[in-house]
Amino acid sequence: MRENAVRKRILIVDDETDIRLVIRTLLNAAGYEVEDAQDGEAALQKLSSKHFDLMVLDIMMPKMDGYALMEQLKKREICIPVVMLTVKADHPSLWKSYQQGAALHMTKPFESEKLVDAVNYLVGDISKEERRRIETTL
Repeated sequence: MRENAVRKRILIVDDETDIRLVIRTLLNAAGYEVEDAQDGEAALQKLSSKHFDLMVLDIMMPKMDGYALMEQLKKREICIPVVMLTVKADHPSLWKSYQQGAALHMTKPFESEKLVDAVNYLVGDISKEERRRIETTL
């Protein structure tokens, strides 16, 4: 991140506390401001009161899953890049993520560097050279 850049805000939505903690730590270290929510309902509350530049979203959660949250984002006209981060690696899940509007579908377990690269690519203040490097790895 460049020196005088405004810190981008990321919302992590996952029902697993440990996953939220790991992602928060990674993205904080990469220079992002990070908040989290344990399910889709909690995420909608946060999204209604604050601006976020990107959301890292799990699919399988109680109360409101990731797909239902994506539907709510469309209904409420909330435009935000979404990285789906899930154990669902099958083609129908991948296809549905993109149909719902996800910018990227990544599977758990995930490589830390790839997740940070994905966030940097989608919303980071990075150089053209860094953007090209990431394009070859995602």
